[in-house]
Amino acid sequence: MYLRLTDEQKMVQKTIRRFVENELMPLENEVLRNEREGRPSLPPGKLKELQLKAKNAGFWGINTPEEYAGADLGQMMMAIVLMETSKTFVPFQFGGSADIILYRANEEQKKEYLIPTINGEKKSCFAITEPGAGSDTRNIKMTAVKDGDEWVLNGEKTFITGGNEADFVMVIAITDKELHQSSHGRKGVTCFIVDREMGWKSEYIHTMGEWGPAGLIFDNVRVPEKNILGEVNGGYNLGLEWIGFARWIVGARAVGAAERLLNMAIDYANERETFGKPIASRQAIQWQIADSAVEIEAAKWLVLNAAFTLDEGEDNRHLASMAKLYGSNMGNRVVDRVLQIHGGMGYTRELPIERWYREARLWRIYDGTDEIQRLIISRNLLKGHVKVGQYV
Repeated sequence: MYLRLTDEQKMVQKTIRRFVENELMPLENEVLRNEREGRPSLPPGKLKELQLKAKNAGFWGINTPEEYAGADLGQMMMAIVLMETSKTFVPFQFGGSADIILYRANEEQKKEYLIPTINGEKKSCFAITEPGAGSDTRNIKMTAVKDGDEWVLNGEKTFITGGNEADFVMVIAITDKELHQSSHGRKGVTCFIVDREMGWKSEYIHTMGEWGPAGLIFDNVRVPEKNILGEVNGGYNLGLEWIGFARWIVGARAVGAAERLLNMAIDYANERETFGKPIASRQAIQWQIADSAVEIEAAKWLVLNAAFTLDEGEDNRHLASMAKLYGSNMGNRVVDRVLQIHGGMGYTRELPIERWYREARLWRIYDGTDEIQRLIISRNLLKGHVKVGQYV
C-alpha cells in the first residue's frame, strides 16, 4: 500500500495548479461581474482560447483512451485534476473527452458522435431525471414507441446539465412498459442518442446558483433505430454506469473548492483583528479551521479510493456513494464556516464566498441526494453486498 502520489502524479498536479492560478483565477472578477449582470460567465470564444492553451500544454483528453488521441491518465488522475480545477469557480473543463457511456457506442455511432465530441465539435448531455422521477427510475414516464424503423419519443426531462448547449442528448425512455413495471424500473428502458435537430427543445431553469440546468421537451420526436445506444431495454445499466462515474466527481469538486475556501479563511483570520488581536488567536476560529482541515482530508481519501477502485476495474458504486455523501456535506460545512469566519464581509458580494455558498448547496442534491446515498450505502451493508472494512 502506498498512500502518496507518484512523481508523475505530483508533476501533473503542479502543472494543473499553475494553469488554474495563472489562467483561470485572474478571470474570477470578470466571471462574477458577468453572472451578476445576467450574462454568460465567460464568452464561448474565451473558453475555446483557454482550452487551446490547455491543449498546447499537453492537457487534452486527460481521461480519454489513447486510441482516441487522449492522455488516458486514469480516474485517480482525473480526481486530482478536478480537485485543482475546482479551486476556482471559473467554468472550465479540459477538452478532448466524452461521457463515459458514449464509449459504448457502435462503430458508426462513434464516428458520428463520439469522435466529434472528443474533438470539441459537438456537445452532449445525458438525460434521465424527470419532473416526477429523480433517483427513483420506477417513476420514469417518458416513452419511446416503435414505428417502422423509427422510435417516437414523448415526455420531459428536467435538471439536465448542459442541456441548453448540447447538440445531442443521450436520453432514457421506456420501451416496454410491462417489463419496466415488473422489474421495478430496472428493465424496459432504452438509451437513445437524439440530435437536437430531430426536434427536442430545451428550456433554461433558473436556480439560486449560477448553474443553469435545462428542461428538455420531446413531442413526437422521431429517432432512427440506428441511434439506440447499447441494447433495446438495456438503458438502465447505462444509466447506472453514468451515475456511478458522476457521483465521486461531485466529491472531488467539493474537496477542491473547500481547500481554496479554507485557505481564504486562514488568510483572513491572520489579518482580521478584534480587541487588539488577530481572530486567528481565538479558539472559536481555530477549531473551525481545524475541523475543516480534517474533514477535507477525509473527503479527499474517500474520493481517491473511489477513483482508484475504478482504475482497478472493480465496482466502485458503494465507494462513489460514500465519497459523494461525505464530500458534498463536507463542502457545505466548510463554506458555512468560512463565511462565518469572514463575518459580514463573507455575506456580501465583495467576496465570492456567497457564490460558492449557493453552489455548494446543490452538491447534496444532484447526481443522487443525501437520502439516496444513505439508502444505497445502508442497503449494500445490510444485504451483505459489501462488508465493513472491505476496501482496504
